Amino acid sequence: MTIATILQGRGDNPIISISPGMAVVEVVALLADKRIGAVPVIEQEQVIGIMSERDMIYGLRKDGAKFLDREVRDVMTAPVITVTSDTSPLEALAMMTRRRIRHLPVVDDGVLVGFVSIGDLVKARMERIEGEAAAMREYIQTA
Repeated sequence: MTIATILQGRGDNPIISISPGMAVVEVVALLADKRIGAVPVIEQEQVIGIMSERDMIYGLRKDGAKFLDREVRDVMTAPVITVTSDTSPLEALAMMTRRRIRHLPVVDDGVLVGFVSIGDLVKARMERIEGEAAAMREYIQTA
């Protein structure tokens, strides 16, 4: 199984992204409206950063309400850590654990092809384990 398999299982949902010139207050509204925890920041078709709930919490703590008027480019997490679509979910989970992050842009040949969360990867891993357990039970019952 690869990240590509996870992305294919989602269907044709568009990738939600933002531009570096957006105001943080706009990103807050987007994350709340879409019920998501982070978005990739795109400039000239390249992923240049990520804006996450964590970035906002740290920014609000540091700058107070004036943080909301700042531009994404000034407060996003960069450089961005990415994976490719042929990365295994376990590799991605290990990277997330090591780096203490919860979202990864999926970039193939410099192009953003997806965005995965730790929840996506854990769900895929659990489905695989459940499938293997069901196959083992079936094998035992027919043996």
